[in-house]
Amino acid sequence: MKDTLLIFDLDGTLWDSTGPVAEAWNEVFQRECPGLPLLTKEDIHSVMGMTMKEIGQTLYADISIPRRDEIFDICCVYEVEYLHSHCGTLYPDFRSTMEALRAEGYDLAIVSNCQRGYVDAFLASSGAADLFIDYEEWERTGLTKGENIRLVMDRNNYSKGIYIGDTRKDQEATIQAGLPFIHAAYGFGKAENPDGVINALSELPSVISQLAK
Repeated sequence: MKDTLLIFDLDGTLWDSTGPVAEAWNEVFQRECPGLPLLTKEDIHSVMGMTMKEIGQTLYADISIPRRDEIFDICCVYEVEYLHSHCGTLYPDFRSTMEALRAEGYDLAIVSNCQRGYVDAFLASSGAADLFIDYEEWERTGLTKGENIRLVMDRNNYSKGIYIGDTRKDQEATIQAGLPFIHAAYGFGKAENPDGVINALSELPSVISQLAK
């Protein structure tokens, strides 16, 4: 086993779930608040990486919605249920890249700013549960992403790690956790002077080999 834990962001790094997430939320809107403007993939794309509370506040900030908090809580729960049977789009070479990293002796984990159960839904619908040793979610701990990265490091007894994510917020969390950051430039956001850059998942093993020396 390598002495460095590889920790991944989820949305924009391992998969793109904007399509099924928009479908799930729109079902809730049509049932609970008819007449509320429906969401597109692009709407969901624009708020990926935020916590669920931040998403609800951002998407309809200028619209008065009766039962706003209740409706977005329902969206949060139903989204997880929906994703269990409606897989997002996995980025090319996802499984082969994860398997290659595991074959090199790396343990893999996930830390995401998501609601409770979201990572489980990803693992179930993608068939990827065998690839990751641990994960953490914002809603499960209430901690910042940087704190959750460190939590996963500590409980798996790793002093060294690398975080792979696609947004500036991911980079800031990685800096908070004291780890090197690899930017998934094919994802939803940008980064400033990351420690490494990949334009496809298949590039990850070679970039990691340079950082982990």
